[in-house]
Amino acid sequence: IGGACGLTEPMKKKATALISLSPLTFTHQLTRVILLEQIYRALEIRRDSPYHR
Repeated sequence: IGGACGLTEPMKKKATALISLSPLTFTHQLTRVILLEQIYRALEIRRDSPYHR
């Protein structure tokens, strides 16, 4: 999770993987909620639960 302007180029080049949740800028707290929700959705899709039907 980067700062208000995102991650610096050297930091991006050093990373082995980059994940973008949105082109928007979120607070650190909201980013955690969004990331947890995306993980939950992915797990529910893999479980074939009625959540995504």
